[in-house]
Amino acid sequence: MKLPVLHEDDHLIVVNKPTDLLTVPDRHDPELPNLKHMLAAQHGSIIPVHRLDRPTTGVLVFAKTAEAHRGLSMQFEARDVEKVYLALVDGVPQPDEATIDEPIAPHPSKVGRMMVTNRNGKVARTDYKVMEPLGKFSLVGVQIFTGRTHQIRVHLAYIGYPLIVDPFYGKRSAFMLSEVKGRRYNKGKHEVERPLLSRVPLHASRLGFTHPVTQEWLHFETELPKDMRAMVKQLRKLG
Repeated sequence: MKLPVLHEDDHLIVVNKPTDLLTVPDRHDPELPNLKHMLAAQHGSIIPVHRLDRPTTGVLVFAKTAEAHRGLSMQFEARDVEKVYLALVDGVPQPDEATIDEPIAPHPSKVGRMMVTNRNGKVARTDYKVMEPLGKFSLVGVQIFTGRTHQIRVHLAYIGYPLIVDPFYGKRSAFMLSEVKGRRYNKGKHEVERPLLSRVPLHASRLGFTHPVTQEWLHFETELPKDMRAMVKQLRKLG
């Protein structure tokens, strides 16, 4: 797979991550396709700085030297990095712009899941803004100031507006067109309906940081991936 590189120099590389691809090797099966191995094969030494979940698409930066890794990591830890996402959610959040400031911790009984809790929860802040209402759904812009596991998914679900596809925190594991078309949806006698969207609709649309060597402010922005664009188009028609 040829990865879409947004920027590369001697110190770092910025890519537009496709969906269904791990950022780093899986602990249980390190041979699963992952960005770190793929980039290393094509561009040499690669050091992960941050991660995106497997289904999430968008802007991701990797360091190519220990110095660059140290400088970038310090910015992420100090929350000096601009991180903006686009998400498709159930409902139209009210108010249409707000801050969610609720601690997050691993769920005590559901492995791999997180939850809002004051007990052992770590500070987590998410700002959101409704970008476009889409009938019973909406496109939401989200800026995060902390990087907790599943933060956006957990916070939006907590206030009652989960992502439209989210098997962990939402209402469905796939989105069918028949759900919104109802009786207007016509299916052939032997046709099996295919999902309009079958992954968590979250896209890291913008990333900004200070170059760890040149001290130049770098800013990268990418459009919605094809599957999320198709979803928005359908919801506009039906909204």
